[in-house]
Amino acid sequence: MTNIRHALNVKREDDFAAWYQAVISEAGLAEESGVRGCMVIKPWGYGIWERIQRLLDDRIKATGHDNAYFPLLIPLSNFEREAEHVDGFAKEMAVVTHHRLIAGPDGGLIPDPEAKLEEPLVVRPTSETIIGDAMARWIQSWRDLPLKLNQWANVMRWEMRTRMFLRTSEFLWQEGHTAHATAEEAKEHTLTMLEVYRAHAEEDLSLPVIAGEKPENERFPGAVETWSIEAMMQDGKALQAGTSHYLGTNFAEASGIKYQAKEGGEQYCHTTSWGVSTRMIGGVIMTHGDDDGLRVPPKIAPWQVVILPMLREKPEDEALLAYCRDLHAKLAAESALGEPVRVLLDDKPGKAAAKRWDWVRKGAPLIIEVGGRDMENGVVSLLRRDQLWDLETGKPAFQSPTPGQLADNVAPLLGEIQASLFGEAQARRNRNVVGGCTSFDQIREYFSEDRKFPGWVEVQWSKPTGAALEKVVEQLKELKLTIRNVPMNAPDTTGTCIFTGEPAVEWIYIAKAY
Repeated sequence: MTNIRHALNVKREDDFAAWYQAVISEAGLAEESGVRGCMVIKPWGYGIWERIQRLLDDRIKATGHDNAYFPLLIPLSNFEREAEHVDGFAKEMAVVTHHRLIAGPDGGLIPDPEAKLEEPLVVRPTSETIIGDAMARWIQSWRDLPLKLNQWANVMRWEMRTRMFLRTSEFLWQEGHTAHATAEEAKEHTLTMLEVYRAHAEEDLSLPVIAGEKPENERFPGAVETWSIEAMMQDGKALQAGTSHYLGTNFAEASGIKYQAKEGGEQYCHTTSWGVSTRMIGGVIMTHGDDDGLRVPPKIAPWQVVILPMLREKPEDEALLAYCRDLHAKLAAESALGEPVRVLLDDKPGKAAAKRWDWVRKGAPLIIEVGGRDMENGVVSLLRRDQLWDLETGKPAFQSPTPGQLADNVAPLLGEIQASLFGEAQARRNRNVVGGCTSFDQIREYFSEDRKFPGWVEVQWSKPTGAALEKVVEQLKELKLTIRNVPMNAPDTTGTCIFTGEPAVEWIYIAKAY
């Protein structure tokens, strides 16, 4: 390979954290807002979120849910009814105590003592309690069940250490909440939504994930069971990409969510909740990005194809633009991955090479340059973002199809890019899952060795609880490790627990995580 010059000034292998921030900046995804932990999501970043939202919303509605919206401000007393829940979020809650400001003695603004709220209001960290109040009003009998609700909203959790998309004080998300007559039905729905998340991550975001149950210490506050999808980033760390919780009757009892049973008598509902957030965009960056910037899977790309005419501010530009408009019309008339192809004709002023690298950094799946010579030869110059470089020459790997050939093949090309990004990520994950550890010392050795990007370790354990589990958690914490989940459909256990020495009952994944 000859002299490949990458579009970013920092490489993943040199400084993964700095590379991540560089991608966000250079791809125009987001920027700091001036408020700690809050970010401005720029149009390209928000466009990706809109695509994620649209695709996931269709999947959610296909399982029988209706969208609703609930208030941002929640009375503190709502949280106090569910002790374990409030304890889990207490350190992250932002609280509103006054409704008016007045001039202070130094000329600045201060809360008006006369405008103190009768009860503090919590800025929504999650909505179980306020949605529980609504469910208690809306559910009267077995005929009202199941009740399946979904909300797209923002939430606030006052994070101490923030990183854009991955861990911010304010973030966007989807949260689903359901109420059921029986535990069996609620547990089944918890797993149904987990599968929705798995399919969305893998099929729409090309993000291979492991679906499984969280251990007791990692459960959502107040939940009976918590399930997750876990993705491996290029630095070997795990990202919890989505969670689904079976809440038992805990929240129903706190909120009074009851129904008149068909056989007579009142019973508490069994509830679930589940959610994913804009951290999925962080997962896309860290899974698919390269040293040139972001690579966006075609299903979630705001623009799947970008056409760049090489304009010279001369009279012949009009003929070139007409050629590009005809190409735009041809491509926009095609369908790929179940939808019309999203095509942008970028005819803004600027040098074509500079504009090309701008779209490379953004990660547009197909980039088309068209110059005067291309037009004369009846072709275009095509770049696939997933195959950017010719490894023999070290130059961009342009192809030269005719507009008709490109229109005929745009759907297969986008499908290939979607699949290739998934295949690349899956192969990398599989290479970096380590088995065979039979003692904690081996885990310590693996993560203590001078590995730049260690992966995950898969081990067997006896599912300890209480004090025994706390001891395991402390052991792992020393190495900055956590148990990610107990994978579904894992093979039978055959050995002993590496922590307790007792017969193993489950497989678990251990990793460093975001």
